[in-house]
Amino acid sequence: MKGSYILFIKLDEDKLIEYGIRKKNYFKKGLYIYVGSALNSLENRIERHLGNKKKIHWHIDYLLNFGQIINIFYRENNNREECDIANLLKKRFLPIFNFGSSDCKCKTHLFYDSKKNLLEFIIKNNMNEYYKQKI
Repeated sequence: MKGSYILFIKLDEDKLIEYGIRKKNYFKKGLYIYVGSALNSLENRIERHLGNKKKIHWHIDYLLNFGQIINIFYRENNNREECDIANLLKKRFLPIFNFGSSDCKCKTHLFYDSKKNLLEFIIKNNMNEYYKQKI
């Protein structure tokens, strides 16, 4: 299966997190939204994010060392659409700049949801819940 996904990540306390090469940011306690894609194996990518023992590779890996995935939504597609989803999210949520978008022209793929209103976006954009029973 190929497609895009959205991770809901809960951070229980304020935290200064270093990620990537010489990047760090102060993350407020709350709900974060991360957009990703996998055009090889969506299932494997999501399972990797859910795992506790993994090599740190992507920006999201650093955040997941401190945050907990509380839900995942996905959409099957043969095309890379994570940037399209990120561009829609940036209109409604607080962007965390320079996170998860080093391989594209987007400013970010991570957002802070202070109002917790992502569900409406997911329903309108035909995303599906992924492995809720495992989370």
